[in-house]
Amino acid sequence: MHIGLIGGIGPAATDFYHRGLIERHHASSIPLELTIAYADVRVMSRNLNEKRPDRQAEIFARLVGHLKGAGAEAAAVTSMGGHFCIKELEPISPLPLINGLDPVDEAINQRKLKKVGIIGTRVVMASKLYGKITKAEVIAPEGDEFERVQQCYGDMAGIGRVTDEQRRTFFEAGRRLADRGAEAVLLGGTDLFLAFTGHDCGFPVMDCADVHIGAIYKKSSA
Repeated sequence: MHIGLIGGIGPAATDFYHRGLIERHHASSIPLELTIAYADVRVMSRNLNEKRPDRQAEIFARLVGHLKGAGAEAAAVTSMGGHFCIKELEPISPLPLINGLDPVDEAINQRKLKKVGIIGTRVVMASKLYGKITKAEVIAPEGDEFERVQQCYGDMAGIGRVTDEQRRTFFEAGRRLADRGAEAVLLGGTDLFLAFTGHDCGFPVMDCADVHIGAIYKKSSA
């Protein structure tokens, strides 16, 4: 199946999704049909901060229209933060959407996790992944640490690079969530792979973006 991705939010996340799909298709010897449309992360961040999911959904719907015109048969948003408008986007999308939230809930339930932590953008942490976790209790950083995680994530995602200080912030927040009983910490920001890949953080994690990529692969290889 020809898959369309809405990318650009941010640049490292787009590359993460692209590489993840390439690797899975290469391993299975199934050809990958893929088109990527560019969305401006600055515009999305503004609509997110102004609580305008309707406005962002209209932008995404226009991009999905471009993807459809290029031959795509289904589309996905390459950002957990970008899912803040998924409810508004689904009814107006010109193509079926491969939602990233339901596969995460399914993965948590399959692992029989009862309590999970989450780090990512402010809206992802505050909403506990948009309220889509059906069985497990979800906990997030608190107080000043909540704001530090949000700030570090935004700075990292905007340029597609992570500093040692940002990595320490994420790891310390995750360890405190584990100390509060989290059996795993959800990486609820797509760009968090920049901080975690190749490093021992000292606690179990579940990368929401990687779970989403798996769901896209399952659809694209059908």
